Amino acid sequence: MDFSYFAEQHHVDDWVISPLVERSTLPPSGLPAISPTRGEISSGVAFAIVSEQLADIATRDALLDRAMGPKRRKKSSEKLRRGRRASEGLAFVARDAAGTIVGTVRLWDVKAGEGGHAALLLGPLAVDPSVKSGGIGSALMRHAILEAARLGHGAILLVGDAPYYARFGFSAQKTAQLAMPGPYEQERFLALELKEGALDGARGVLKASGRKLKAAALKFVA
Repeated sequence: MDFSYFAEQHHVDDWVISPLVERSTLPPSGLPAISPTRGEISSGVAFAIVSEQLADIATRDALLDRAMGPKRRKKSSEKLRRGRRASEGLAFVARDAAGTIVGTVRLWDVKAGEGGHAALLLGPLAVDPSVKSGGIGSALMRHAILEAARLGHGAILLVGDAPYYARFGFSAQKTAQLAMPGPYEQERFLALELKEGALDGARGVLKASGRKLKAAALKFVA
C-alpha cells in the first residue's frame, strides 16, 4: 500500500492539522532517503519522528490542548484511553530542528468487540497550530501505520474523516458490526487491516485492553 504524504486543513475526531499547514511535497529525489524512524523532510522543513519519552508528557498534553481544545477529553475514544498506557512502542512525537515537539500520535490496545479481536486505536494525532509548513501530520500518520505493521499488529481503528483517511487505506467496511463506547458517527468509524482478515467476524463494542497506568502516573497525567 502506498502511504503517500498529504496535509490539508482538516479537523477530525483525533486528527488536527492547523489551517496554516500547507500541502506537503515529497522530498526531492536528490536527497538521501530518511527512515521513518529517524525523520522526514517536507516542504523544506526538517523534523524528526521519535519515540515519546516520559519527559514529553506535559509538553504533549499542552500541544493537544492548543490544537484540540478542552473538549478533547470528552470524546468517545478517550474512554478507551483513560487510565491506560499507549501500546508498547507506539507513542511518537515529531520534533523540529530546535528539538521542539510539534506533533504527536499514539496508538492504544483494544479488543474489537465480543470476539476479542486484538486491534489498535489511533489517536489523538495532532500538529501544533504554530506550524506553518506541511507534512508533519501525514508523516506521523504514515510512521504510525508502518511501525504498527512492523510490530505485528493486525488492524488499526480510528474515528475521523472517511474521504481523507481513505488515502491511507482506511474504510468503514470492517466496522459495520463494531461500535465505540459512546456517541460517534458510524460513517466516521474506520479501520485498516494490516493483516488480511484481522477483523473478520468482529462485532460488538470496543473495549480497552492496554496496560493500566500506575496510580502515580495517573496523578501525573490528570
